[in-house]
Amino acid sequence: MPERRTVALVTLGCARNEVDSEELAGRLAADGWDLVEDASDADVAVVNTCGFVEAAKKDSVDALLEANDLKDHGRTQAVVAVGCMAERYGKDLAEALPEADGVLGFDDYADISNRLQTILAGGSVEAHTPRDRRKLLPISPAERQSADVSLPGHAQEVTPAPEDLPDGVAPVSGPRAPLRRRLGTSPVASVKLASGCDRRCSFCAIPSFRGSFISRRPSDVLGETRWLAEQGVKEVMLVSENNTSYGKDLGDIRLLETLLPELAEVDGIERVRVSYLQPAEMRPGLIDVLTSTPKVAPYFDLSFQHSAPKVLRAMRRFGSTEQFWELLETIRSKAPQAGVRSNFIVGFPGETEEDFAELERFLTGARLDAIGVFGYSDEEGTEALTYENKLDEDTIAARLAHISRLAEELTAQRAEERIGETLEVLVESVDPDDEDEPAIGRAAHQAPETDGQVVFTTGHGLTPGRMVVAKVVGTEGVDLIAEPLPSASDEVPEEAAR
Repeated sequence: MPERRTVALVTLGCARNEVDSEELAGRLAADGWDLVEDASDADVAVVNTCGFVEAAKKDSVDALLEANDLKDHGRTQAVVAVGCMAERYGKDLAEALPEADGVLGFDDYADISNRLQTILAGGSVEAHTPRDRRKLLPISPAERQSADVSLPGHAQEVTPAPEDLPDGVAPVSGPRAPLRRRLGTSPVASVKLASGCDRRCSFCAIPSFRGSFISRRPSDVLGETRWLAEQGVKEVMLVSENNTSYGKDLGDIRLLETLLPELAEVDGIERVRVSYLQPAEMRPGLIDVLTSTPKVAPYFDLSFQHSAPKVLRAMRRFGSTEQFWELLETIRSKAPQAGVRSNFIVGFPGETEEDFAELERFLTGARLDAIGVFGYSDEEGTEALTYENKLDEDTIAARLAHISRLAEELTAQRAEERIGETLEVLVESVDPDDEDEPAIGRAAHQAPETDGQVVFTTGHGLTPGRMVVAKVVGTEGVDLIAEPLPSASDEVPEEAAR
């Protein structure tokens, strides 16, 4: 019997990329590949790259080079780039980085097994040719559902019959559903709600390589969530480039408001979280559902980006300090414990000292739980690339450092405000060899990877995937220190359950 082929998936970037990697893993496992965690144990290392900003692109190149080094002293025979950076740059990336044995785009995902087999056998696979993926779908959102376009996480072709799939791999829903294989054992998993974006923010190139916005059907999202629950998942996080637009191409812009309660009722699911919300598209009904539905986290990942009106207009966005404060007040009036996080860009072309001070004023009064800050950098294919009044690198670096320090102080203060609160915390990790070591978990206001965490005062009696009621007794920066209440079966306070 020939030796089975082995493959490792190295994932960089956001939760959307993590979902794409698990789809690739499902396709490969269904075609007979053995999945391994360590790239040094794999015949082929597949690096799922990020192409969002310069720092992310550098991390992706470093990961590809690191995997390439394994070819000199490990089992690895080939290194292949996939993901956003590969999709965005294609042949240019292949020429600039000959260490990559293949650069594959989204259109290659459906035939990923054959592509890797060809590369492994010493053959050549033509590098992906980039194109503006917005042009692949109809302009009218209502006409997009029938389009035959490769969309990672959506799947446009019939999958193998369930009885032909290996253990742990399943078509997550329907006869045309994507395959998926979990790459970890975390009690948390992301579910792709949609792909692409119709917004035209002047600093963002994502729509050009992710394409126009297209929703997944509710039945597919529900089916995938049920399958994940069967795999032991307790929390699902809905991801896309813009969740507030969900359903607009299905004829109902308020579809998320009806889908969330259905997801919360899936057996085994303890928490549903929504990420990537656009402030300009927030609506009262959605706020009500997010703040009042049992098992739906009152969590608001709001993409503010700035608060000075002039800068926001230049970004092709809308709002102001006062309007954003009003939105936050509306949320907190309905759910005082609600979590809010956001990202911001400093040093945008034309940003004055007054604009920068306005952003600082907003942050000081916003009481955000988590803040991400980026310094502006030119991105190919964006409108902002053509703007005048660019700030010099030293000014951008100084403003980035200043706001980053402020963000660290403000989020630590916000964490301290939670001392004394009773929270429902999902346990994520426990030292199996020492129950006296603190267990780690997350409360409803803390998303994985991007936000803080809860450090329990003990690990005794706690297991990953268990939902525990705990009282916050201290903080470490943005992290909370919490003491489990005497009995996990105690009634959960109404505000903690939401």
